[in-house]
Amino acid sequence: MFTGIIENIGQIVALAPEGSNLHVDVTSTLAPELKIDQSVAHDGCCLTVVALHGPVDHPTGYRVTAIAETLEKTTVGAWKVGHKVNLERCMVSGGRLDGHIVQGHVDTTGTVASIEDLNGSWKVTISHSEHREHLTVAKGSISLNGTSLTVVDSSPTSFSVHLIPYTWEHTNFHALQVGNSVNLEFDILGKYVARMMERMKG
Repeated sequence: MFTGIIENIGQIVALAPEGSNLHVDVTSTLAPELKIDQSVAHDGCCLTVVALHGPVDHPTGYRVTAIAETLEKTTVGAWKVGHKVNLERCMVSGGRLDGHIVQGHVDTTGTVASIEDLNGSWKVTISHSEHREHLTVAKGSISLNGTSLTVVDSSPTSFSVHLIPYTWEHTNFHALQVGNSVNLEFDILGKYVARMMERMKG
C-alpha cells in the first residue's frame, strides 16, 4: 500500500524482454535502502524488486519485472531507456498518510489533453475511457503516475488537477507533453461504492 507521495525520480537504464515479461533496470538514490522482494511503485505501478545492482554495501540500482498483465494495462510497456519514473516505497505502518490510499494497482491509462501554465501553478487535464469504476469527483483524490492529487474539474471521461511548483519539479510531471500516456488509479473507496450501487440496482 502507498500514499501517493513521491520520494524520488528514478531512471530506466536497461530493458530486457524475456518471454511475455519485461525486466526493467532502474537507477535511483533509493537503491541502497531497498531489498529484494520489496514493493516499489513506479509511476503508480507496484513492482517487486528482484535484484540489486552495484556494490553490495551500496547498490546504485535495481531490477523489477513486469508481467504481460502489467504491460497491457499500464504505460510500462512503452518505457524507453532514459525514461524517468516517479518512485515511492510502500507505506510504513503507523506513519502519516499524507496523500490517500493508493494500492499501486493501475486501473487504466489516460492521455494528457492539455497543460496550462497558470503563472505559479500548472493545470493538467487528463482524458480517459468511460467506465463505471473510472470515477472522479471535484475535491476528491486521484493517483496520476503514482502521485496523489486533488481533482479540480471532473467529467465521466476527463478530469483536471493543479500542480504546485514543488510537485511539478520533484516528479516527472515537468516532462509531460500533450498526448503522453499516464497511469491512473482511481480512488478505491469510489470503486467500492460504484460496485455496491451496481449490485443494488441488479
